[in-house]
Order: sequence, then C-alpha cells, then structure tokens
Amino acid sequence: MKYLKGKVDYMKKPGIQLSLQTSSLVVGFMVWVLISSLMSYITVDIPLTSGQASIVTAIPVILGSLMRIPIGFYADRFGARIIFLVSFLILLFPVFYLSVADSFIDLVIGGLILGIGGATFSIGVTSLPKYYPKEKHGFINGVYGVGNVGTAITTFGAPIIAESIGWQGAIRIFLIILLVFSALIFLFGDRKEEKVKKSMVEQIKGVYKNSTLWFLCLFYFITFGAFVAFTMFLPSFLVDNFGLDPVDAGIRTAIFIAIATLLRPVGGLLADKFNAFVILMFVFLGVAFSGILLSFSPDIAWYTVGALAVAITVGIGNGTVFKLVPLYFSNQAGIVNGIVSAMGGLGGFFPPLLLTAVANMTGHHAIAFMLMSEFALVSFVIVIFMYYQDRVNIEGKIIEGAAEGIMVTNNKRIIQNVNPAFERITGYTKEEAHGNTPKLLSSGKHGPDFYKKMWNAIDEKGFWEGEITNKRKNGELYQELLTISPIRNNVGEIKYYVGVFNDITDAEKS
Repeated sequence: MKYLKGKVDYMKKPGIQLSLQTSSLVVGFMVWVLISSLMSYITVDIPLTSGQASIVTAIPVILGSLMRIPIGFYADRFGARIIFLVSFLILLFPVFYLSVADSFIDLVIGGLILGIGGATFSIGVTSLPKYYPKEKHGFINGVYGVGNVGTAITTFGAPIIAESIGWQGAIRIFLIILLVFSALIFLFGDRKEEKVKKSMVEQIKGVYKNSTLWFLCLFYFITFGAFVAFTMFLPSFLVDNFGLDPVDAGIRTAIFIAIATLLRPVGGLLADKFNAFVILMFVFLGVAFSGILLSFSPDIAWYTVGALAVAITVGIGNGTVFKLVPLYFSNQAGIVNGIVSAMGGLGGFFPPLLLTAVANMTGHHAIAFMLMSEFALVSFVIVIFMYYQDRVNIEGKIIEGAAEGIMVTNNKRIIQNVNPAFERITGYTKEEAHGNTPKLLSSGKHGPDFYKKMWNAIDEKGFWEGEITNKRKNGELYQELLTISPIRNNVGEIKYYVGVFNDITDAEKS
C-alpha cells in the first residue's frame, strides 16, 4: 500500500504531468501534419488537382479545431490521462488508413479523423493550470505549447524517411509512436486530477455572452491561425513558387515552426511579468508589418524575412493569449480553452484555401497576405480598447472593495454612484441614493454657513476635509470624517465630486 500511495503522489507531481502532457502534445501534432508534410510524395501516387491538394491539406484542421471544444470540456471533467489515452487510441485508425490510401476520398476520410491530433491541444491548457499558481499560468501554458514543435519534427523528418522507405512506410512508423505514448500515459497520467462536474450547456451559458471570450477567440484566430496556415502551406508554396526541392522546403518550414513554438513560453513569461495587453499590441503590429511585406511578393530572401517575422510575433502571441484565458474564465476553463483554441485552429483552415483561390484568380497571393495584415490591425485596436477597459474595471473594483464609504456626484451635485461601504454605513441602497443629492444624509445640525465654507474650500484648495454629523436611513445620527474632492477633465472642467468618509461615531464616544 505504501508503494501504491507513493506512486500516486509521484504521478501528481506538477513537473511529471507537465513533461508527460507536453511530450504527448508533441506526438499529437506530429500526427496532425502527416498529410501536409508528405503531400509532394503522396501526389506522385495519388494524382490531385491544386484545389484537391489544398482541401486535403486543410481538412485535418477542421476536426482538429472543432473537436477542441468537447475535448477541452471533457479534459476538465475526466482528466487529461483519460482524454489523451482515448485520443491516441482513436488516432491509430486514420494513421493506418492513410498508409494504404489510394484515392482522394481516402485522404479526406483519413485526414478528417487525423484532426484529433491537433484537438489534443485543449487538454493540457485545461489540465496543467490546476497544478500551478496563477502567476505561473502564462509560462506553464507556454511551455506546454512547445508541443507544437511536433509539427516541425514531422515536416522535417517525414520527407527524409519517405525518401528511404516511401511515404506509406513513413506513415506507419507513427503507429509505433502512438502505441508507446498510449502506454506512458496509461502508466504515468494522474488518476487523481481535480475534475469539474458542471454540464457543457451550463458552462457555455456562463460564457457565450461575454465579449472578452470572442475577443480572445479573434486574437488566437490570428496568431495560432497564422502559425497553422504557414505550417500547412509553406512546404508546397516554397516548392511551387521558388522551385525548392521538398526536403529544403521541409527544413525551412521546420525552422519557421521551431521559432514560433519556442517563443510560446517567452510570450507566456512576458505576460506573467508584464501587462498581457501591451504584449499583444506589439504582436499585432508585428503581424501587420509582416503581412504588408509578404503581400509585395518578394524574392526568397525578403519572403524569408517576412515569414520569420510572422513566426516571432505569432509565437509570442500564442503564449500571451493563454495567459488571459484562466485569468478571465477560471470557473469555465475547459470549455473556454476549447472554444478559443478551436477558433485558432479554424484560423489555420481558411488561409490555405484563400491563398489558393487568390492565386488562381490573380496569379499571386498579395490580397491574402494583406487581409492577414488588416485582421491584425483590427485586433490591435481591440487590444487597446481592452487595455483601457481593464484599467477602468480595476479602478471600479478598488472603489467597490474600499472600506470607506464613497459617493460620486456630477458637477450639479446629483449622486451618480455609491459603493457597498456607503450602503452599509448609511443604510441607503445604491438605487435609493442614485439621483438624489447629498442632502439625503443631512442631519439638520449644520447651517448654511458651514456648507458655504465647505464649498469655498473645495473651490480654493481643491478639497475639503473635516468632521460632519449626518443621518442614516433609520434616522440615527452618526459622526463621519469626510473628504470631498473635485474630478476635472483634461481641460480643467469639474465633471464629478467624490466624497470619501469613515464612520467615527464609536471613536468619538470613547
């Protein structure tokens, strides 16, 4: 029994689960991009039109995106161990099926189910934050996101293996990898992971009206979508447009993937240390610049600069977005992680089709790259809005949580807002106070001269501070220490007055 207890405790160690889930994501992503990595070899045996090749390349992203929502939810409900294990066992079928494929339909069917490899992303971003404090969530999810390097391993390695044993044999090697990791997950996955039992409908109802969710979806649609799109599109694009051989194109794509992936923890770490919205501002400006550069159809040197700029910015952006998810949606992490990551995956589905369609109509890809730039600029504006909205919300929470009573009036001295401490001290609710004047609290103990001197001091000194006797809603008199200050706009006009007070009745009696 001691041995078993020690084994369970060992499995619950955060470092073990981080390593196991990150390496499992590597395998999931390795499988996810099998078709795109081997497309130049597959088309030798299975003739495809350019449109069919684009569909087959993009099709794994469909299920890999949409399945992230239920997989994120069920990872929260049943734990990462069960969901990773089931996902890998299911993946055995499409991998074997693709290794014997001989038609376009076979590639579509196998590629669709292959998308589960990409859907496994939402497992770790839901599970791993349970093992670490909030101030480390950005970095931890960034480290987990390094699992994206699996796409680079396949993109680089699969063509080399295919040169030796053929593309069918290269695909079958992944059956062994899936079986090995299924065993590791079964043995070392945490059986006692904390689980959430809320229904999917209940969680969706709790978040779908929240605009922050959809803003985060847009951000990940741009950052991860660009990552997936370039990963899927670059191998064939470099061969067709720059005349590179498949191995050279694979190496260049692998470099792009490695840079974007390794910068995810950097983005998460930066979001832990600094304001995540500021980081995203720089990210989207960088993506916008890169899109403009690529839209001018540069030679291979400048195209490389633009592609590397995309890798750097979206890598940092991917790590930053998943710092924000647990901050805003800690109670619905599973479903929100699924929705956000699904939108990111869909962001990678449409660009390859769009790039192909634009190229067929115009002969180049400028419009598609410019659209990426425009989406990034829209996101930049939204981030600025969220940054200032966040500051306003924080200021509001400070007022709400203050121990002192706070009353805000407009420049005509009509009450606009009060905090919970005001309600507690005076007995008046916010609804009862709103629209009234401070005379609501008047005790009748102070004459006109008292109030005249008070307002003269506010006009001359910029504030008034002193003791005043007021009356609660129940008629009880109380003594308060009050400070009144005017709030001016940028041109010096008084827009509000803020009164901050403490009940000092008991102190006066003692």
